[in-house]
Amino acid sequence: MEQQTTLRTFPKSERNLYLAGIGGQGVIFGIMNMLLTSYYLQNVLYIPAIVVSVILSAARVWDAINDVIMGTIVDRTQTKWGKCKSYLMLAPVPVGITTILCFTNYQYNENLGMFAGRNAFIIIWAGAMYVMWDLFYTIGDIPLWGIGALMTESEKDRQKLVSLARIVGGIAGAVMMLALQPLALMATDFFSEKYDFYTAQQYGFMFVGISITVVCTIFFQLAGVSAKERITAPKEERKTRQSFRLLWSNKPFRQVLISGVLASPKAVMQMVAMPIVTYYYANKDAGLVLVYLGLLGGGLFAGQFVITALMPRLVNRTSKKKLYNWGNLIVVPPNILLFLLYLSAPDKMTQPFYLALSFLAFVINGVSLGSTLVLQTYMVADAIDYEEYHNGRRPDGLFFSGLTFIAKISNGSGQILYGIACAAVGFSDANIKWLDGFIDGGGMVREAMLTNPDIKSYMTMLFAMITIPAAISGFLAVLPTWKYALDDKEYKTLLAELNRRRHESDEAATEELS
Repeated sequence: MEQQTTLRTFPKSERNLYLAGIGGQGVIFGIMNMLLTSYYLQNVLYIPAIVVSVILSAARVWDAINDVIMGTIVDRTQTKWGKCKSYLMLAPVPVGITTILCFTNYQYNENLGMFAGRNAFIIIWAGAMYVMWDLFYTIGDIPLWGIGALMTESEKDRQKLVSLARIVGGIAGAVMMLALQPLALMATDFFSEKYDFYTAQQYGFMFVGISITVVCTIFFQLAGVSAKERITAPKEERKTRQSFRLLWSNKPFRQVLISGVLASPKAVMQMVAMPIVTYYYANKDAGLVLVYLGLLGGGLFAGQFVITALMPRLVNRTSKKKLYNWGNLIVVPPNILLFLLYLSAPDKMTQPFYLALSFLAFVINGVSLGSTLVLQTYMVADAIDYEEYHNGRRPDGLFFSGLTFIAKISNGSGQILYGIACAAVGFSDANIKWLDGFIDGGGMVREAMLTNPDIKSYMTMLFAMITIPAAISGFLAVLPTWKYALDDKEYKTLLAELNRRRHESDEAATEELS
């Protein structure tokens, strides 16, 4: 049985600064994935949707290699601070700089060819800066989550820390979803006094993205300054190809990783939230964007926060496996019903009855998102202890690179699916620019879609993307974990033995020094 009085753990001050770093990093991640890739590149710079999909596809291929390489490097690192802290000290500033560079670009000219000098430069810059950002983000993200498992020997404290970290990260995401678009549209109104609509829109989004990034980079830095490693992990000497084998040989981790990849299309919901609210619900009115994002996004994040806060208690009452599997499955019915609701009344989704049902569906999606994110982190940390117990290796960096990969493959695959869908219905570059001009001239999307088949196809695509991928991925995600390999009772026995070994090793080292 775990002896709390003898286990090394973190003080509250360290925990709070670490959580501040989580929040800062979470906001930057939200800026990149809720503002840049899901809206700014396509709807402000007017880069063709299929081009954005290609950029993100290339980044995801790079991720498949880069994440494992970085995880291996972390595990092979030994400094006076441990293996994660030094990277957390170095990464935030480059992450902030490359985030800013992603916003500093020109508008795509739909009247020129894709390979014309100006357009080619715009595409190359967008791709190169995003890949650079992705590289530096990985250098910071793997140690950020890896160090959380090294800050304490107590399973209880670790579970609380993970839940708090996910809550803070969720709050960061909620704030970004609610605030980014209204702030950017208000900044657009400010710049429109001096510039035309399209230039003012770009300046407005750039100003908001860059200014928030500067502030949050400072917060991200706090995690590296504060966090301390209390579990001394043996230095790993494995090569990259051995790391790939290790990822596959650990069955509990393998199941979580495959499940996370299969669940990744679920993230398209957050990708599509910005354009669907901006065009369908709010007709690009900043105040209405805030109202509808607050209602629908609020439902999503309310469900996420409640289940995340309750998770440490729930795992004491039932198994992680059951919670994880049912957390994925519950999204299937509400998303199918929400899409059918739209098909039955495509111009009436802003009416109270439809809004109420939509809010409920988003709450359930939030419960699913929050529970699976927290449980993935728990289960990966358990798999690391499982590996240390059976094989004497502690691959914190490598295994937490799996979580980084899941997060990025989720957002990447979501954006890729969205980009393909946009290209299929023509909701891209010149047509988006035309729709923006239509709204700027006083047009109403929900009214126009009744007589304009193109606008209706755009909106139908958005409603399909915000519902159907989540329903499908919720079912697929449980296939690898339905018979999860690491039983909770087995894990508790395993952890108690590990802590006994660690303390015996520390006592032996102290006797040698004396």
